Amino acid sequence: QVRLAESGGGLVQAGGSLRLSCAASGSLFSLNIMGWYRQPPGKQRELVADISITGITNYADSVKGRFTISGDFAKNTVFLQMNSLKFEDTGVYYCAAKGGAITPGDYWGQGTQVTVSS
Repeated sequence: QVRLAESGGGLVQAGGSLRLSCAASGSLFSLNIMGWYRQPPGKQRELVADISITGITNYADSVKGRFTISGDFAKNTVFLQMNSLKFEDTGVYYCAAKGGAITPGDYWGQGTQVTVSS
C-alpha cells in the first residue's frame, strides 16, 4: 500500500509564504505525476500544480508566478513553495500522485490546512 503524508500547512498573513512537503511511502516503485490540490471552504477541490517524472509542470492560473512546485521522484517527494499568499489561497491542501506501470493507481494524502489572513 502507498501512503502520502503532507506537512507544512499553517496560518500566515497575506503576503507571506509557506512551504508544503509531501512524502510517499509504502509498497511503491515509481510515481509518474505528483502534485497538489486544494479545497477552499465551501468550494470544490481544484488542481493547484503538478509535476511529471519528466519534469513538466503546470499550474492553476490563480497561482502562476507565486507558487513553485518541485519534486524528486527518486525519493518520492514533492514540494510546493507558496509565496505572496492571498486570502483566496485559504483551504485544505492535498498531496496527490499517479502511479506508473508497476504501481498504478491514484493516491491522496490526508490534507493540511492553509489559512491566510487578510
